[in-house]
This record gives sequence, structure tokens and C-alpha cells, in this order.
Amino acid sequence: MYDIIIVGAGPAGMTAALYALRAQKKVLLIEGESYGGQIVESQGVENYPGFTEINGYDLAENMMRQLRALQVELLPAHVDGIGQTDGGFEVRMGTKTACGRAVILATGLKHRKLGVLGEEQFLGRGVSFCALCDGGFFRGREVAVVGGGNTALQDALYLSELCARVTLIHRREGFRAEEALVEKARKNEKITILTDTVVKEIRGEMTVRELLLQNVRTKEESTLAVSGIFEAVGQIPQNGAFASLVALDESGYLTAGEDCKTDVAGIFAAGDCRTKEVRQLTTATADGTVAAISAIAYLDAL
Repeated sequence: MYDIIIVGAGPAGMTAALYALRAQKKVLLIEGESYGGQIVESQGVENYPGFTEINGYDLAENMMRQLRALQVELLPAHVDGIGQTDGGFEVRMGTKTACGRAVILATGLKHRKLGVLGEEQFLGRGVSFCALCDGGFFRGREVAVVGGGNTALQDALYLSELCARVTLIHRREGFRAEEALVEKARKNEKITILTDTVVKEIRGEMTVRELLLQNVRTKEESTLAVSGIFEAVGQIPQNGAFASLVALDESGYLTAGEDCKTDVAGIFAAGDCRTKEVRQLTTATADGTVAAISAIAYLDAL
């Protein structure tokens, strides 16, 4: 029986493990893919305190090195369910199970991708999902933003303050974003808006150099020279396996406040997977801290 089982070894999960291990709790950290989460795809991190700039992979390695020094138990497995038991909770991983007195869910989210040729090839080398994180690397260059919601419009407006030119690409004529944001983008001289247009291919050599575009009405193809493309076409929380036990909001995020407590006593949510306004590396690690401290207090009160 573990004291705390942590599902997800991104920045939130690893921070939670750090605090739990330092509190002398028996911890199991479960990760179905590579530890570090989405941060490992970042070509550089400039907004994390203590580092002027650090590669995302190196930052994840530093975090894991710290946990290994505390003899963390890391289990590579996909969690497909969780249930309550007399003594706590049972985490199911296919034919495997693990039992813990408390659980921290730090499953993060996945960015919805375009699914086009070149997208995977240039991840971290011109393809980004976070303008706030990576925009500084494209200062003075020409970039594209893909999407039609608030995030896409906000990204385009933010990048227009850094980049020489921003092309906003949307597959429909109308936008889902708030009209005030759309009007602000239309009036911005550094933003070009292309509607009824999709990206067919991302091209380059070592980094992104151009996009192959297609007008969805005329089927006419064209190319656009850019140094980067920011994809803002939606996010997918990784919480489906917990929906039968823990409350989710209408978008699929775990319902938990700043104390990281879910509606089930003993289960906590940390990082991008929970309901929140800001999803950044620093807020993920902050959540990991809060979730661990809350879980420790919960266990000590039993």
C-alpha cells in the first residue's frame, strides 16, 4: 500500500512527488509516456525562474534527477481506471493494479494537432502550441497562428508585439472567438487574416521555412514563408479514465480549485488537467506543491 500514488510525471506530478518524498511518504509515480510531459517538446524555456534559458528536455531531466536522488519509484504504465477501496484507492493499469491511501491526478492534456505532413518532424523546431512560452524565440520574424477561437486570436495579438508579421489562418469564414478580439486583430496592421484556409503541409530543413496552404472553397494552393507556426486548435484533457469517480467540468477538466481538492476526499488534481485559467509551467509546479501538501495533510489527519 502506497501513501500517495501520482498519475502523470509532468512538471506537476514530479513536483508533487518531490514534496511527498521529502515528507517521508511512500510514493508511486506512474507515467504512460515519457516523463516531463509537454515541456520536453519545447526548444527552450525562458519563463521558468532560475534559468535564463533551458531546453525543455534538460529541465525535465533535472527534475527527474532530483527525484531519483530521493529514490522515487517510477512505473511506466497507462492508467485506465481508478476505484475506491476500504483503505483508499485502487489504480488500474491493464492487468496491473496499485493501491494507495491518496491519489494525485496530474495527467496534463494533449494539444489537438493538425495532423499534417511535417508537423511531427518540426515539433520544437518551429511548430509550437504555446505563444506565451515560445514567442520570444521568433522575435522579429514572420509566423503563423492556426485557429479560430479566443486562444488563437490572443496568440496572434501577443505575437504581433514580438514578430515582424503574423498570419492568422482559420478554416472557416467566421470565428468562434469573441468579436472584440476579432475586431482588434483586424485592426492590427501586423496581422494578416486568412479565412477559409487550411494548412496542408509544414515544410523546412532544420527548422520550419514555409507552409503549404489550401483554400477550402476554391481548392487553390499557395505557400507562405514563415519561421514558426503556432497551433491553437484545441486541447484535450486526459481525464476520461476517472470520469466515473471524480467530477469533470463540461470541457473534461477535473473539477478542483486552488487547493487542488477534487469532490472525492483523498483525490487531488494538479496541473493542466484541472479547471483553471492559466496553464503554464510555473502554475503546474505550483499545483504540484499544493496538491502534495494537501495530500500529506489529508493522510496525517486519518
